[in-house]
Amino acid sequence: MEFSGTQIIKAPQEKVFDFLLDPNQVGFCGPGVESIEILTPTAFKAKAKVGVGFISARFNIDMEIAESERPNRAVLKAKGQAPGSAAHGTATMNLTPGDEPDTTLLVWAANVIMTGLIASVGQRLIEGTANKMVKQSFDCIRTKLEA
Repeated sequence: MEFSGTQIIKAPQEKVFDFLLDPNQVGFCGPGVESIEILTPTAFKAKAKVGVGFISARFNIDMEIAESERPNRAVLKAKGQAPGSAAHGTATMNLTPGDEPDTTLLVWAANVIMTGLIASVGQRLIEGTANKMVKQSFDCIRTKLEA
């Protein structure tokens, strides 16, 4: 599944970039995130409970910052396992100064592959749930950065 979008965030580009690459900052903006463990400056683990339709699973997720070009671009990779389900994906973030002073334009894209029980609920339901989770995440990010 492919997801993408743009976000205008009322904060300077460097601040947005640093926030988005700090698991302790951005991590708990992900709906269902229960814990985060930083392994190295570019690798961390997370536990998250994800529900799609009538199926709910608790994923153990390994994430890494695969590329980082502060404050303009980053690529993150993730692999997650849950009983009977798995997911892996890549997300790309490109940041540029916004049109207004101290704003940032974030252009993002993600490619996610799900397998197993959670994937059996159907792509339309997964996409609907994922879009809802993305909106919740960006609302949280905006709230924290624009405070």
